[in-house]
Amino acid sequence: MTDNSFGSTVEALFKGMDSFLTTKTVVGEAVKVEDGTIILPLVDVSFGVAAGAFSQDDKKKNNGGGGMGGRITPSSVLVVQNGSARLVNVKNQDGVTKILDMVPDFVNKFTSGKMKQNTETAATEATEEE
Repeated sequence: MTDNSFGSTVEALFKGMDSFLTTKTVVGEAVKVEDGTIILPLVDVSFGVAAGAFSQDDKKKNNGGGGMGGRITPSSVLVVQNGSARLVNVKNQDGVTKILDMVPDFVNKFTSGKMKQNTETAATEATEEE
């Protein structure tokens, strides 16, 4: 009888964990901003499960118990914008990490400005040749 009590306790714990853990737990709901940017939150999930049983033959008592604990913490955000994706760390951010996260944006702005300038120069030269 102890085995049944222990088995049912463990089964109940795992059913509870199974209903809680889904893909939406680790990858949150996508948020779409007006300009078409899609933001996808990513989280770290940690769980612990414990179960135990006690049986006394002389008193014919069976006792079982269990517990489950979990922790969900945000770790990063996936940003999809204008056909490109980047991962922004939101966990343990210090000054250096923030600067490193801003470097790709700076490079994109610089290169897109340079490309725009080159396109305008080429268009002006083509007009002057005609």
